[in-house]
Amino acid sequence: GSRSQLEDTAPRIVEHPTDLLVSKGEPATLSCKAEGRPAPAVEWYKDGERVETDREDPRSHRTLLPGGSLFFLRILHGRRGKPDEGVYVCVARNYLGEATSRNASLEVAGE
Repeated sequence: GSRSQLEDTAPRIVEHPTDLLVSKGEPATLSCKAEGRPAPAVEWYKDGERVETDREDPRSHRTLLPGGSLFFLRILHGRRGKPDEGVYVCVARNYLGEATSRNASLEVAGE
């Protein structure tokens, strides 16, 4: 019997983020694309902590794009801190498991 039903599959990362060097105030995108069935939910972590995007905070300068990439409207960088600088990973999950991307470091170019 041929099954028309496609089998569910655990997530896998098909596009990994790469290291970025960004000037302060510039936009940036950390790429991530995951495949799986059902389509996996993607979350980002920076230095081990979950990254909040405009889904949680409408005022956030970070947007989770439909494909899973993380888009920064502008890189924030002040004397008091470098909120966007760090090591990022993207994690894709569905009920069958999860997949973690390679680490990507985001650095803000010197003043």
